[in-house]
Amino acid sequence: MAVKDRDRFSTATRLRVLGEQTAARVYRSQTRRQARRSRLTGRAALLTLVLCSLIVALAFPMRQYVSQRADIADQLREQEEARARVEQLRDDKARWRDDAYAEQRIRERLHYVMPGEIGYTVVDPRADEEHRADRGSADRAWYTTLWGALDRADGAPAPSP
Repeated sequence: MAVKDRDRFSTATRLRVLGEQTAARVYRSQTRRQARRSRLTGRAALLTLVLCSLIVALAFPMRQYVSQRADIADQLREQEEARARVEQLRDDKARWRDDAYAEQRIRERLHYVMPGEIGYTVVDPRADEEHRADRGSADRAWYTTLWGALDRADGAPAPSP
């Protein structure tokens, strides 16, 4: 028995037994981790699938909601602009009911003068020649412009067939 005891307590034997025990523990923990990992992977895949489905299902309604909110904001802005324009038109209408305002505007726009007044038209002396050239026919009578256009049309060569 001494040999067996010696063999049992030898360093090589102890290391071999320790290595086998360690290998068994590592193997058991790896299989547990793999089992856990496979369960977590399945759960994670299911959770991912559910989340992706929710995102896809909610994407279109959310886009519609945001689009409709933008449309509503545009409509409200246009409504406020229309209200402001209506107020401005009401103010203008009330002003035009005042005879003094109407008379002032008519005299400005149409260059009317009251009996006994003298009307003046002031021409800017700094007006350049290009501006006058742009006006062209405005300096002539309308019938002169008409006859000039007819003369030019009459003198134009006929289009060839």
